[in-house]
Amino acid sequence: MSRKIAIIGAGKWGQALYHAYSQENEVVINSRSLKDIENFVSLEEALSYEYLIMAIPAQAVRSWMEENFVDKGQNLLVAAKGIETSTGSFLNEVYGQYVNDDRLAFISGPSFAAEVQQSLPTALKISSTNLELAKFYADALPSFIKGYVDSDVVGAEVAGAYKNVIAIAGGVCDGLELGNNARAALISRGLVEMTRFGEHFGAKTETFLSLGGAGDLFLTASSQLSRNYRVGLGVSKGKSLNDILEELGEVAEGIPTTKALYLIAQKEDIYLPIADEVYKMLEGKDPLKCVQDLLK
Repeated sequence: MSRKIAIIGAGKWGQALYHAYSQENEVVINSRSLKDIENFVSLEEALSYEYLIMAIPAQAVRSWMEENFVDKGQNLLVAAKGIETSTGSFLNEVYGQYVNDDRLAFISGPSFAAEVQQSLPTALKISSTNLELAKFYADALPSFIKGYVDSDVVGAEVAGAYKNVIAIAGGVCDGLELGNNARAALISRGLVEMTRFGEHFGAKTETFLSLGGAGDLFLTASSQLSRNYRVGLGVSKGKSLNDILEELGEVAEGIPTTKALYLIAQKEDIYLPIADEVYKMLEGKDPLKCVQDLLK
């Protein structure tokens, strides 16, 4: 069954999703700047589709929706992962100001864009309060991606955002050559920490043991294919954030998300020791001192 889908955003993840969903469906793509991609269309045409995939960076969502979105009853699959730094809002809250919850779905799970582009196998999860909508997007995935569905939107959001912060810590850990034991301890405690944070906002505990939680966390916190992990490597070498981001040449959602988590933790009195130290590192604290403070 071929479905009609439009993708908004043609960064690496947007293009990877275009590759995946194009296998068995009629898919078009649009982005802010013109791209040499087959089936690249105008924004007006893309927004005329009933089913959209939103691959817009988290911090740009609100301004993009205010400036460009025309509500024609479309359904949206949100592909970005992050928390809006300026407000501390999850993306379902930001998109929810423009689209009803039953028209929103969220994709999560272990999925490096480069490997999806190569049609390498993985499994992903689509979360929505509207399980019929989640199933639509899951069923439209290609044969090399196994799709699962659930209704825990908050859990998917928290896990997807938080793992980027732990990935920065993972990069620092490896950059400092602290060893495999240290990285394993960091990732496992990071899973505990993100679960604690998610439960505070009503997420289901089991979500953090699923593809979008542990699956994505284990992947991004231990591989140089992760841009957030590479941020951590740069921090461990004493590089400035500006230099790191210039070398990356792309968005690293973990940086603004770290600040958002720090501010939320202060406001809500949530114990987030790893996120707290990552924030302080990004603000200039010596990484080795952060490690020592964590070990205390």
